[in-house]
Amino acid sequence: MSKKNITIIGVNYYPEDSAIGLYTTQKAEYLVSKGYNVSVVTGFPYYPQWKIRSDYKNKKRWYKETINDVSVYRYKQYVPSNPSFVKRIIHLLSFTFGNVINLFKIAKPDHVICIVPFTSSILLGWFLKLRYRSKLWIHIQDFEFDAAIDSGLLSSNKSVFIKLLLWIERSLFKKANTISTISNGMLSKLNSKVKNKPTYYLTNWLDTSKFRIKIDKKHPHLNSEKFKILYSGNIGAKQDWSFFFKVLDKLESIDNIEVIVVGEGAEKSKVVEAIKKHDFVKHFNLVPYEELPVLLSSADVHILFQKSDVIDTVMPSKLLGMMASSKPSIVTGNKDSEVATVYEDSQGGFYFSDNSENQVVDCIETLKNDKDLCIKLGKNAATYVVKNYSKENILDRFILALEK
Repeated sequence: MSKKNITIIGVNYYPEDSAIGLYTTQKAEYLVSKGYNVSVVTGFPYYPQWKIRSDYKNKKRWYKETINDVSVYRYKQYVPSNPSFVKRIIHLLSFTFGNVINLFKIAKPDHVICIVPFTSSILLGWFLKLRYRSKLWIHIQDFEFDAAIDSGLLSSNKSVFIKLLLWIERSLFKKANTISTISNGMLSKLNSKVKNKPTYYLTNWLDTSKFRIKIDKKHPHLNSEKFKILYSGNIGAKQDWSFFFKVLDKLESIDNIEVIVVGEGAEKSKVVEAIKKHDFVKHFNLVPYEELPVLLSSADVHILFQKSDVIDTVMPSKLLGMMASSKPSIVTGNKDSEVATVYEDSQGGFYFSDNSENQVVDCIETLKNDKDLCIKLGKNAATYVVKNYSKENILDRFILALEK
């Protein structure tokens, strides 16, 4: 039997090694390892710095390369350094229309997988479905229009424009044979948007083998003897940075602690400027993916402060690495979110939904003074991730669903 062809369409791909780019890359390479021919239609790497990587800047506008047996077709999309809502729309349209030419370069696909965001990538997938009668699978990492409304990028009054966006989204979703998303809450939202359409729960995963190796050394960013509190990930609009700054003010009175922020993104300059007044806070740019297990395992506690009015538009990918590091976490967000359920089930840390900085600071003090509690919570978190989120288990089930 000849190999089946799969085309994946999405703006983020290797060498981006965080968030959606990481998952799309691992999915493509796993499919290759299982005997599929995989082509990827994507953009030039730019995230989370919001600028095209220096080693790609001088490449041709349409560029093909082969990475780990995956054929990668790129278009050099417009990337705004200061991504306002209007500039994001131009960014999206640039990627979408620029990649039309790449659709004529790939082999006839049996399956097309479109990654959202961008929702507009579904247009490209639909074209392939019409042309080749391919099966179209839409995978939603984030409801980008809902996220734009919820996080304030788009005015939240129910304008005609918002209604039009959501109508376009529903119309595009209807083109799919199957639609998947990454959390149970998002699956409920998806089922409310599309009726009578097969849906599938395809959670984000973790290559847990990277964390099973005993890590004895400390990462250079976290090699002090102080109690180390780490945030690692995108510095974007979905995190509650104003709450983070209030927590920092309260932490001033605690001795022998260090807060480390490792990340880049649209809010980076604001965050870096605000933390300058605290001498116990440091910022570093993102580390390469292969350094992540050592970085995360070098912390004493992880923090993730999400806006409490945003519910289940996204399941943070960084959460799985935090938990797999065998260290406890302190997380804030909506009480009805998927993350709240994960922390309740795992007993791997603390989850707060009422945005009380005093609660968070008390929690940090408790963990600082109770090493045994840190070890117990960290072990709970790691056990939970291995059981529920290991890459092989999740992607093997996905391939079975794809073939059905």
